[in-house]
Amino acid sequence: MKNAVIGNNKQKANLIVLGAVPRLLYLLQQETSTTELKTECAVVLGSLAMGTENNVKSLLDCHIIPALLQGLLSPDLKFIEACLRCLRTIFTSPVTPEELLYTDATVIPHLMALLSRSRYTQEYICQIFSHCCKGPDHQTILFNHGAVQNIAHLLTSLSYKVRMQALKCFSVLAFENPQVSMTLVNVLVDGELLPQIFVKMLQRDKPIEMQLTSAKCLTYMCRAGAIRTDDNCIVLKTLPCLVRMCSKERLLEERVEGAETLAYLIEPDVELQRIASITDHLIAMLADYFKYPSSVSAITDIKRLDHDLKHAHELRQAAFKLYASLGANDEDIRKKIIETENMMDRIVTGLSESSVKVRLAAVRCLHSLSRSVQQLRTSFQDHAVWKPLMKVLQNAPDEILVVASSMLCNLLLEFSPSKEPILESGAVELLCGLTQSENPALRVNGIWALMNMAFQAEQKIKADILRSLSTEQLFRLLSDSDLNVLMKTLGLLRNLLSTRPHIDKIMSTHGKQIMQAVTLILEGEHNIEVKEQTLCILANIADGTTAKDLIMTNDDILQKIKYYMGHSHVKLQLAAMFCISNLIWNEEEGSQERQDKLRDMGIVDILHKLSQSPDSNLCDKAKTALQQYLA
Repeated sequence: MKNAVIGNNKQKANLIVLGAVPRLLYLLQQETSTTELKTECAVVLGSLAMGTENNVKSLLDCHIIPALLQGLLSPDLKFIEACLRCLRTIFTSPVTPEELLYTDATVIPHLMALLSRSRYTQEYICQIFSHCCKGPDHQTILFNHGAVQNIAHLLTSLSYKVRMQALKCFSVLAFENPQVSMTLVNVLVDGELLPQIFVKMLQRDKPIEMQLTSAKCLTYMCRAGAIRTDDNCIVLKTLPCLVRMCSKERLLEERVEGAETLAYLIEPDVELQRIASITDHLIAMLADYFKYPSSVSAITDIKRLDHDLKHAHELRQAAFKLYASLGANDEDIRKKIIETENMMDRIVTGLSESSVKVRLAAVRCLHSLSRSVQQLRTSFQDHAVWKPLMKVLQNAPDEILVVASSMLCNLLLEFSPSKEPILESGAVELLCGLTQSENPALRVNGIWALMNMAFQAEQKIKADILRSLSTEQLFRLLSDSDLNVLMKTLGLLRNLLSTRPHIDKIMSTHGKQIMQAVTLILEGEHNIEVKEQTLCILANIADGTTAKDLIMTNDDILQKIKYYMGHSHVKLQLAAMFCISNLIWNEEEGSQERQDKLRDMGIVDILHKLSQSPDSNLCDKAKTALQQYLA
C-alpha cells in the first residue's frame, strides 16, 4: 500500500473509498500489533494525508487525531516520529480545526516533553505549534507550558529545518502579544540574547525564508512594545531587510510577505515611515507590484508564471497596504506616493477589483492619502475619487464600509471640492443609513460625516439631513451607549444650530424635542466633554432671535445653566457663560426683560463672583456680561 500511494493522488483516493482508513487505524491502535506494523500504518496514513483536502477530511471523519495522539505515548521513537509526521501533515492542512490540538489538556505538555527526543520530533512539533497557534488563547496555553524555554535552544540546532520551524514558532507566539514579547527580549541561548540571534538570522547570506521569518519576529516584538522603534536592530537591520524583500528579484510570496510585514512595522511610527520611504527607492519599487507578477528570471518556469498570474492580486493588496502605512502621517511622503506613475488611477481601479482584500487595501490606501488637505484639493479632485468611493459604499462588507466611510468624512470637510458632487449623489440617505448600523464604528462614521456635511452648510442641506435622519433617529443616537457616537451627534446638532435664521427655523419645527434631549443629557451621568458640547448647543440656541424664548420660558433649563456657572470645572463654567451672554446681549429685542428675569434668579451675583476668578478667560467673560447690565 505504501508504495502504491506515494505521489499518486488517484490511488490515495481509491484506497480511502475502499475503506482502508478505519482498518489502518484499527491496526495502529491494536495492543497485539507489533511496533513495526503500527509504524507502517502511521506512514501510510501520513501519505494519504499528503493528498487532497478531501483526503484530510476523510481522515478527520475517522477520528485519526485522537488515535495518533494516543500513539505518542508509545516508548518507541520511530513510531512516535511517524505519528508526529502524520499529525504535522494533518494540522498544516487548511481543513483541520486548530482546536483539536487543545481539546485534551495533557497533549501540549506531552509534546513539550517529546521535543528533546530527536531532531525529527523537534521539527514536526514546532511545525504543529506554529500552525495551531491562532490568537491570544493559544499563545497563552503554549507560553504557560514553557514553549519559550523549550524552543529557544532549538534556534542553534544543527538542522536547518529545526532552526526554521523554531523561528516560525516564535513569530506566531510573539504576534500582538506583549507578555510573550517582553519575555523573549531577555531569553539567553548559549550566552546570547534572542534578539541578537534573530538579527544574525536576518543577514543576507541566510536563506530568504529565514531572513523573512526573523524579520517578522523582531517586527512583532517591536509592535508589542518589547523593542523600541529607534533601536538599531529595527532601524539598521529589520527595516532594510524587509525593504530588500520587496525588490523584483524576489519571488511573489516573498514580496507579498515582505511588504505586508513592513507595513505592519512602520504603521504607528512616523520616523520609521520616513526612513523606509527613502530606503532603496521603496516607493518606486512598489510601483512594480502592479506590473509584472514574476521576476524576469522566474519566467522560464511556465508553472511559476501561471501561479504568479493567479496570485498577482496579492501583490497589489500588499502594495496598497504598504503605501497606506508609508503615507499615514507625513505630507511629503503622501505627495511622493501620489506622484508615482499612475498611482491614483491604480488605486481607483483597485476600488472595483473583485477581490475583497484588494478593495479593502485600496480603500485604506486612499484613506491614508485623504488625510492631506492639499491632496483633497488637487489629486482627489482631478481623479474624481468620490465617484468610485460612493460605489464602494453601496454594498460592501463592514470592514470595507468602516474605512470607506472614514474617508468620506474627510471628503466632506468644508474645504474639499468633492463636497458638492458627493451631496448630489445621494450621500445624505447613505450616511443616515449608516447611523442605524449594529456596528458602532459605522454609526460613528455616519454621524461624523453628517457633522462635517452640516458645518457652515446652507439651510437646504441642513433640512435634508434632518429630514433623512428623522428626529426619532437623532434622539436614539443621543442615547447611544457608544461615547463617540454621542459626541459626534452633539457635534452634528451644534453644526445644524448655527447662524441665526437656521437656528430659528430648526427650533421652530424641532424645538420641543431638542430641549428635551438637552435636558436629559445635562441630567445624565455624562463626562465633562459631553456636557460642555451640550451647553455649547444651548449657547447656539440662545443666539437665535425667536429660539431664545425656548430657553427663557424653561425654568428647568435656566436653573441648569445657573448650576453649571458655579461648577468646579472651568470648561463647563465657560460654556454656561456663553449661554448667559447670548441671552442678555443689549442690542437685541426683549433684552431688558431677559436681564431682569436672570437678575431675579441670582445670575448677577454669580457674575460678580466669577469676575474675581483666577481663570483670566472666565474673569473677562464675566466682566463683559456685567457690562451688558450697566449699559
